[in-house]
Amino acid sequence: MHILIGLTYYRPHYSGLTIYTERLAHALVRLGHQVTVLTSRFNPDLPEQEVQEGVRIIRPAVLFRLSKGVIMPTMPIWALRLLRDADVVNLHLPQMDAAYIAWMSRLLGKPVVATYHCDLKLPNGVVHWIANQGAHLANHLTVLAASTVVQNTRDYAEHSRFLRPYLGRLQVVPTPVELPAASGDQIAAFRQKFQIRADQINIGMVGRLASEKGVEYLIEALPVVLKRFPNARVLYAGQYQNVMGEEQYAAQLAPMIQALGEHWSFLGLLSPVELTAFYHTIAVNVSPSLNSTESFGMVQVEAMTCGTPSIASDLPGVRCAVQESGMGRIVAPRDSQALAEAIIAVLESPEQYRDGSQAVRQKYASDTVGRQYEAIFKELTGKQ
Repeated sequence: MHILIGLTYYRPHYSGLTIYTERLAHALVRLGHQVTVLTSRFNPDLPEQEVQEGVRIIRPAVLFRLSKGVIMPTMPIWALRLLRDADVVNLHLPQMDAAYIAWMSRLLGKPVVATYHCDLKLPNGVVHWIANQGAHLANHLTVLAASTVVQNTRDYAEHSRFLRPYLGRLQVVPTPVELPAASGDQIAAFRQKFQIRADQINIGMVGRLASEKGVEYLIEALPVVLKRFPNARVLYAGQYQNVMGEEQYAAQLAPMIQALGEHWSFLGLLSPVELTAFYHTIAVNVSPSLNSTESFGMVQVEAMTCGTPSIASDLPGVRCAVQESGMGRIVAPRDSQALAEAIIAVLESPEQYRDGSQAVRQKYASDTVGRQYEAIFKELTGKQ
């Protein structure tokens, strides 16, 4: 089957959406399908075309940016060219280009699967407002042209003002999660590289330094945790410098983090093996997300697959993995005291939250997710 996947940003851009799509694309290739990803050349140094692990990647040039979106004049030309060979189209939203690609697909008789990742909430300002309205309209037009809509959880879909009208066409497919194994030597090398002492209690957080992540609430919670565990330290993995659109947020947090001294460390972007070592090094993973731009939080499941408990915000979709597995606690968003109490509770009795990792690995494995998408594609195309 020829599968065309469309999204605004793809790897090496780092976000939950890009990681999700990369894992899905690779899983579909392993299942024997031909996969093409149509995305943006958000960095002009990236090649226009390349093949990575069997996935063909096409990146039209970006003329200019509109908030976090990009304008690509040649995108419709590339879309039309690629649609001729495609059997099915999978568009990942939010994405402004998805609307015309979806309707072009429909006119050509190609079924469309719209994967809706999250609601888009941009910062205040005229330009951001225009971009937000444009993306919102594009999402509706895309879903109207789509044969089916995919989301991570029904919980999120039922609470999404955007998705509620489309629940009749909703199919729930878990987020793909995969991590390579890390040997004892690799874990030891990771600890040595980042100067992680054996007497530390490590609290982990993974993600871009972005406002929807709720980093400030972990910062505020840490002094309370330190009263009970003076040797606690936050290890923050992920991009924390030059995050697109988050410069002001980073500047706001900088003095708060500096005041924590040695109890807070930024590790930067980690390789896949280093990320596995990270999850085996921390005692608990924290995901204090704030709003509906976070629909799931795959990092909490990554931690669980390594046997590490997670603490997540009590938000639609985000709370599901902890509720289903029992491997952690959920807390009210924007409540640093409740977050501190949950961290202390897990650190005091970690054994209560470690069962269930095998079931988590089976449910969220990339190949499991790939087969579920494959079943949807086969049903829509009639191909086997």
